[in-house]
Amino acid sequence: MDAQDRVREFHDEHDMDGEPEYQLLDLAAEVGELAADACDATEYGVGDGDVDVARDEVGDALFSLLSFANSLDVDADAALDEALAKYERRIEETGDPSSGD
Repeated sequence: MDAQDRVREFHDEHDMDGEPEYQLLDLAAEVGELAADACDATEYGVGDGDVDVARDEVGDALFSLLSFANSLDVDADAALDEALAKYERRIEETGDPSSGD
């Protein structure tokens, strides 16, 4: 994935390598910021507001996810392909992409 390579190069250029545990916590924090923005925009899901999050915040979460994948030597493209195949299988078998858990 070109984006994953770009994140890896950025980390290398700025000496930002981190342990997977750190990368995962950073990812959780970034997703939490998105959730907080969505909660505020929709009055915690009960209002009529549209989900409104800044594009750069989505970028922060994506950067953190790809950083986490890199820290584990996980190919993001391969992981996405596996996830899509899994969801496709579930839809074919049950009509629903969720795991049902």
